[in-house]
Amino acid sequence: MNQIIVLATTNKGKTREIREMLKGFPIEIKNLDDFGPIPEVIEDGETFDDNAYKKASFTAKVLGYPAIADDSGLCVESLDGAPGVYSARYAGKNANDADNVQKLLKELEDKENRNAAFQCVISIAVPTGAALTYEASCEGIITREPAGENGFGYDPLFFFPEFNKTFAQLSMEEKAQVSHRGKAFKEVTQEMDKILEWLDITMPRFADVPYEE
Repeated sequence: MNQIIVLATTNKGKTREIREMLKGFPIEIKNLDDFGPIPEVIEDGETFDDNAYKKASFTAKVLGYPAIADDSGLCVESLDGAPGVYSARYAGKNANDADNVQKLLKELEDKENRNAAFQCVISIAVPTGAALTYEASCEGIITREPAGENGFGYDPLFFFPEFNKTFAQLSMEEKAQVSHRGKAFKEVTQEMDKILEWLDITMPRFADVPYEE
């Protein structure tokens, strides 16, 4: 039987990418859309690590399955690391990807230094609160206008010099090779056998209750 692991997101793009990265293992990746509504996690951590653990541990406790959460963001040198942990809501609480892209372009209008890095921290947690952590980053340059139709978030602005393309111009396979999330999940895939053993040891077990007639 495959191990169910819940991806603590409703983001279809992220879910699709992660399912592709983890295919071939005896696991079944579900996301929050596969369950009834659960309370929203307030991502108020000061670091990507804080937020990833908070999302994974909360989801695991509520649903009773191991959960994976990543907190990822774009850190721009000339903006002192912004938008950072606020990447998903850079243009406001209800901002969409296009809003965030436009705000970033506006903030960088007069900046010559457009160096940036995507950062990702992955937390894999069980209902008891124990967790494993993986992290990675990817460096690039912010373009002056969006390019490409793939990906999500800031991908149309994130130019990756090695491929001479933005992330939104890469195929899913190309992006998975070099992206912050792809590299972090590569670490996960390389250790998946150990992770599955760890889950087997740390997941709570229900005791059999003797039945009396």
